[in-house]
Amino acid sequence: MKYLVLILCSIFSSVCALQAQSYNEIVEQAMGCVKKDSLVQAEQLFRKALKLEPNNARNALLFSNLGTVQKRLGKTDEAIESYTLALNIIPYSTAMLLNRAALYLEKDLLQKAYLDYCNVIDLVPKNQEARLFRAYIYMQRREYKEARVDYNVVLEQDVKNKTARIGLAMLDEKEGRFQSAMDAMNRLVSDYPQDVSVWKMRANMEWEHGQLDAALYDLDEVLKLDARDAASYVMKGDIYLEQKKKSDAREAYEKAITFGVSRAELLEKLKQCK
Repeated sequence: MKYLVLILCSIFSSVCALQAQSYNEIVEQAMGCVKKDSLVQAEQLFRKALKLEPNNARNALLFSNLGTVQKRLGKTDEAIESYTLALNIIPYSTAMLLNRAALYLEKDLLQKAYLDYCNVIDLVPKNQEARLFRAYIYMQRREYKEARVDYNVVLEQDVKNKTARIGLAMLDEKEGRFQSAMDAMNRLVSDYPQDVSVWKMRANMEWEHGQLDAALYDLDEVLKLDARDAASYVMKGDIYLEQKKKSDAREAYEKAITFGVSRAELLEKLKQCK
C-alpha cells in the first residue's frame, strides 16, 4: 500500500510537471506568433493556455497580452473584457488601466475611461498619458477648470509638451481669451514649423474669429508641407465662399476631390460656387 501511494504521488507529480510545461510551451508559442504578427493564432493559443491552467499566477499577464492581440485584431469589446479579467487579478496595474481606458475612449464611453484615468492618477499622480486624456474628457464635458489643472500638471514636468500647450490654447479660446489663445498658437507654430496640425489649428482659430486672410496664409503653409492635405483644400474653399470668391472656392474643392474627398460630400458647396 505504501508503495502504491508513492507510485500515485509520482504519477501525479509527473502529470503536473507535464501540464505546467505544456502551459509554458503554449505561452511561448503564442508570444512567438505575436512577434510574427500571426495574431489569430496567438489569440487561440493564449485562450488555450488560460483554459489549461485557469488559476496560473501568470494569467494576469496572459489576459493583458490577449487583450492587446484582440485590440490589434479590431475586437474592441473582447479586448476590454480581457483587460478587465487581467485587472480582476492585478487591479493596480497602470499599464492595463491605460490600455482599457484607451479602448473605452475609442467606443466613446467617456465615464468609464474617466474612471480608469482617475485610478491611474491616484496610483501615479504625474502620469502624463492619464493627465492628458483626462483633460480631454474634461474638455468634452466643458469642465474647463479641471482640464486646465491637468494640463498644467503635465507642463510642470515637461514645459514644452505640445499636447498640453495646445489644450491650454483651446481652453483660452473657449473661455473668451482669444488673444492669449493666439499668442499660444503663435509660439507653437514657431516651435513646430513642420507640424501641419499646429498650422491647421491656428488657421481654424483665425477663421472662427474672422481673420480670413491669415487663415488662408496658414493653410497655404500647410499645403507646402503636405500638398495632398484634402481637409485644408476644403477649408480654403469654405473661406473663399465666405469671401464670395466663388471661382477660387470651386478650384479648392476640386483639389480636395482630387485628393480623396467624395464629390457627393461637396456637392452642395460646389452648387454655391456657380
